[in-house]
Amino acid sequence: MTGKPKVLIVDDEERFRITLRKLLGVQGVEANTAGSAREALEELNNRPYDVVLLDVRMPEISGIEALAEIKKTHRDLEVIILTGHASVDIAVEIMRLGGYEYLLKPCAMDELVAKIESAYERKVAREERRRKAQVSPSDLAS
Repeated sequence: MTGKPKVLIVDDEERFRITLRKLLGVQGVEANTAGSAREALEELNNRPYDVVLLDVRMPEISGIEALAEIKKTHRDLEVIILTGHASVDIAVEIMRLGGYEYLLKPCAMDELVAKIESAYERKVAREERRRKAQVSPSDLAS
């Protein structure tokens, strides 16, 4: 991997956010937290992130609605949905909206870290392809 991903954990359960942030930190993953979708959207406008871990069921704005908003303004950001409630309909909607992955809580830490790293690598590769596509033939001749 080319670097360390910056992760935003979005969940309305404070204890879950704090615990997950600590566990990810032990794994070498830099993470911040947000307690609501609204707070997360504000945070994403203020700081760069690579991956968002997003809960589905939250008050005010659901994770699905938040995913749609995130992808409108931060389309290269990878979003991993974490939920305690399995649903085929939700999984299909997440993929349709551009979510990277859908994981059930509780999730094994090694599996979660692997998904974060994979999502980060995908984001970096996409950015690299975009940079290469912007290089004009005259730039290469110099």
